[in-house]
Amino acid sequence: QVQLVESGGGSVQAGSSLRLSCAASGRTFSTNVMGWFRHAPGKEREFVSANSWSSNTVYADSVKGRFIITRDNSKNTVYLQMNSLKPEDTATYVCAASGILTAAANSYYYWGQGTQVIVSS
Repeated sequence: QVQLVESGGGSVQAGSSLRLSCAASGRTFSTNVMGWFRHAPGKEREFVSANSWSSNTVYADSVKGRFIITRDNSKNTVYLQMNSLKPEDTATYVCAASGILTAAANSYYYWGQGTQVIVSS
């Protein structure tokens, strides 16, 4: 079992930056792939980024070049640095854990509760 707790959301102006954190507890953290998804009102859940224990990463095209995912295995934490935020980035950001590096949500088997990000123009 893995417990995931996100933090770092907030309300910012377009062009600003935020860093989200996801702290994991329970199973050995370093064996998992950690990913971020987002869910905006009226839209389907969207893959954002994922990071393997060996730091291989994948990004959605919509955030490539603006968002950076990193992890600190010693702290059991994965981070999502979000730069040049746009109003369309407004969503609840949810951390998830998987055994494979993938954008497919159905491959993630542990999920956090989410943290809200609001970007105003």
